Amino acid sequence: MKIEEVPQDDRYLGRTTVRDVCYALDANGEYRQAVSTGWEAKNEALSLAWEAVAEDAEAARREVLAGKKSPLAHHMKKHLFDVGLLASYTGFSKKTVRKHLQPGAFAGLDDRTLGRYADVLSISTEELKKV
Repeated sequence: MKIEEVPQDDRYLGRTTVRDVCYALDANGEYRQAVSTGWEAKNEALSLAWEAVAEDAEAARREVLAGKKSPLAHHMKKHLFDVGLLASYTGFSKKTVRKHLQPGAFAGLDDRTLGRYADVLSISTEELKKV
């Protein structure tokens, strides 16, 4: 593909400073880096991926509302964290994170602990307590 033909479908990446770098032929027939804001096929794949994330987050939200999980479970899914990743970012053990996914244990957390989770998830402690 030629540099001027590099797709620029900005449905997702156009709203951010993130761009894809690809390689295309310049006027001399040499490969050069070209920046793209996306293309239809990639945007469709991103759309499907974000739909799956939203479904997982919604399922976790329903578990929270049913009293089976703490709000932390919902926010983990929404922000693409699993137990291991959240543990590594917060410095808590996996066992501790799993414990905090239980409503009773989460309800007893102090502000410092909630703050560590909130910081990692880039939300406020008040947001962390809600779904």
